[in-house]
Amino acid sequence: RDVARWLAGKHGCALVLGSATPSLEALHQAAENPRWTHAVLAERANGKPLPPVTVVDRSREPKGGEQSAVFSPSLKEAMAEELSLGRKCVLLLNQRGFARFLMCQDCGFIPRCVRCATSLTFHQRTGRGPHLACHHCGTVLSVPSRCPECGSVNLKMLGAGTERVEEELGAFLESLPEPAKSARVVRMDADTTRAKGAHQKLLEEFAAPGPAVLLGTQMIAKGLDFEDVTLVGVISADTMLGIPDFRSAERTFDLIEQVAGRAGRAALPGRVIVQTYRSAEPAIRAAASYDRESFLADELPKRRMLGYPPYVRLTNVLVWGKDEDTVAVEARALEAALRETLAVLGPEGAPNLDGGRWAVFPATPCAFGKREDRYRWHVVVKSAPGIDISAPLGTLFRSHRAPEDLSISVDVDALDLL
Repeated sequence: RDVARWLAGKHGCALVLGSATPSLEALHQAAENPRWTHAVLAERANGKPLPPVTVVDRSREPKGGEQSAVFSPSLKEAMAEELSLGRKCVLLLNQRGFARFLMCQDCGFIPRCVRCATSLTFHQRTGRGPHLACHHCGTVLSVPSRCPECGSVNLKMLGAGTERVEEELGAFLESLPEPAKSARVVRMDADTTRAKGAHQKLLEEFAAPGPAVLLGTQMIAKGLDFEDVTLVGVISADTMLGIPDFRSAERTFDLIEQVAGRAGRAALPGRVIVQTYRSAEPAIRAAASYDRESFLADELPKRRMLGYPPYVRLTNVLVWGKDEDTVAVEARALEAALRETLAVLGPEGAPNLDGGRWAVFPATPCAFGKREDRYRWHVVVKSAPGIDISAPLGTLFRSHRAPEDLSISVDVDALDLL
């Protein structure tokens, strides 16, 4: 988008940006920049209404009994009704695998990847059989029968993934009368779409006449147009809210709004059920009413106060290598070099840039501090929108020579800081 904008300015041509979920930066430009025009397409092309969204707060459901850990009673009832009429459902869960992680219930030990700073995901139904896998580097380990720390056999799988949802969905369908009982279940995630042509094959299976359920991660949230999809269920709307990134709320809003649009696209009416433990979150409340304005009214003041886009530009200087001490030393040296280099732009300001034009933050480990046996540190630079931050950065890094065993990248206008 930014490259297209630069090219349009260079050649004096018009630029049309189209998106059902425009970024906060684009919306801010449309509101503040007189050269931008905001054209709102408030209705679907065929005039069909957007499906109503029901938010189910799972924290308020009664505990115990036969309550499913995956499906709320409301979602079960809606699936049974739609499938019994020969229609189709789409279920979204942005987490593949059977369980997010394995944990010892006695000492709290969680198996983690030796190459990455992340827990291993439990997979049950793949060609390898039950195993633990890292979703960053691909490391695969066998499932321990006892806790490596305390020897306990009390190991529990926590957090549902698409494999587990598929299993519980199969058991639920078995309890229903025909034709819902025979509904096809099609799972689309990174595990089922590896083979060439797998996407097309799975979508054709789902599109075939008769009741069916498409279960998948965010790859199914947009671009699908099936006339007989009448129900969309979001298994957990909270999966991205816990990610330590300033865009987590925006991405949650966008994902819910995108997947909700898969229902009721033709003659048949649609409906959406969003399951969450955080129903008071502004992103979830706004998405449930397709109210982007209320989301912006909540999100933009936070971005301004904390100094994030669209009110500042973010530059992420990333350093990675096999020895953490060497990485840390280099990152701290770059922090000092950045302060010295950027002094030509004027005084350094506060985090929200009040009284200043730029700010360099202390070198720290990244949120994902280790990936593929490489330790990762970064230095974040914030600058006012009108500043050409690339010019002094280019001067610095063209002359800077890092140790041979380290790598450095500079991401101007970074999309995230993970």
